[in-house]
Amino acid sequence: MRFVSLTLAAASVFAAGPALAQPAAQAAPYIAPDYTQDASWVCRPGRADSCAADLSTTSVAANGKTKITDVAAAKAPAVDCFYVYPTVSTDATPNSDMVQDRAETNVTVAQFAAFRSVCRTFAPMYRQVTLAALRDVMTGKPTTADRAMAYRDVSAAWADYLKRDNAGPKGPRGVILIGHSQGSGVLKALIQNEIEGKPVAGRIIAAYLAGTNVLVPAGKDVGGDFKSTPVCRANGQTGCVVPWVSFRDDAVPPANTRFGRTQVADMAVACANPASVAGGRGTLKAMLPADSAIVDNAAAQAEWAKGVAVTSRFVALPGLLSAECKTVDGANVLAIRTDADPADPRTDRINGDVVVGGQVLADWGLHLIDVSATMGNLTDLAARQSKAWLAKQR
Repeated sequence: MRFVSLTLAAASVFAAGPALAQPAAQAAPYIAPDYTQDASWVCRPGRADSCAADLSTTSVAANGKTKITDVAAAKAPAVDCFYVYPTVSTDATPNSDMVQDRAETNVTVAQFAAFRSVCRTFAPMYRQVTLAALRDVMTGKPTTADRAMAYRDVSAAWADYLKRDNAGPKGPRGVILIGHSQGSGVLKALIQNEIEGKPVAGRIIAAYLAGTNVLVPAGKDVGGDFKSTPVCRANGQTGCVVPWVSFRDDAVPPANTRFGRTQVADMAVACANPASVAGGRGTLKAMLPADSAIVDNAAAQAEWAKGVAVTSRFVALPGLLSAECKTVDGANVLAIRTDADPADPRTDRINGDVVVGGQVLADWGLHLIDVSATMGNLTDLAARQSKAWLAKQR
């Protein structure tokens, strides 16, 4: 499996910029997609869609032994997950259409399908800003991309979900929000505009916002981008957000980085480690796409382990990766370390850097694997937080 151009230039739209850009004055009247139609969703419960896909994973141990596993769906899950995918659309237009292409379905398989072990899965299509439009921005060309439309589509999908799906026999269902890069930026705006200060806030178990800057007052865990939603700092904490941007442990984010730094006075970029929200270093439970190149715009991945053939869609390397939130030259990042052993047949380097024209873009860090590197930790955290939220309802 190969998912296309994961979030190349997405930060220039949502990750480091305003929560919601306004449409041009001459923009056509907004008409929301019809989210009562199944075709408007990449994932909905009870369907044979991307969230029911094969997630076979070859786990390669330090001694080279392998084991293939899959991710079973929870039976009658009591909570929901709502996912907004990153910038992946290969449509030639500034905003994507509502037709599912491999780009949207493949990234949903890679970043979201595993949450079926915890929750019912909802992932709307939306008319996101496309890769074509973002490349124009990066090269200084004008663009007519409507950034507000992307947000308004997701807002309409959220309203449809609340109306049709969130009610349960025991009351409203808890929901986890999950996004990456442009998707995280859209969810950040959704929390700001549609959730905080409203009764629906009580239904939010947590929000996992990968690959975007969430600002907090320096030294604090609440305030800044969110008025009342704190950063998660305990496994049983709910109603909180887990934000992170990934860099290699030995990398210093450059001054022009899109992630981890802010020019906003008295503010800092928040970081919560999915592997240890309480702080400190944690072992990552990565679930990486097993193709020779992790994603387009990434350097080719060396073989996962000498003498080991990986034929499954994903690969896991238990104990090889660890991470902690660190401040590096003023940037707050999730520093990912490869704990390599010369005697270990597994690879000594995991790729996830953005590469354009043969050059690594240091300002992007390990943006391409923000989610994949932490997948098992996120589903574990989702299970713990869901249990805690359900206990509070009783």
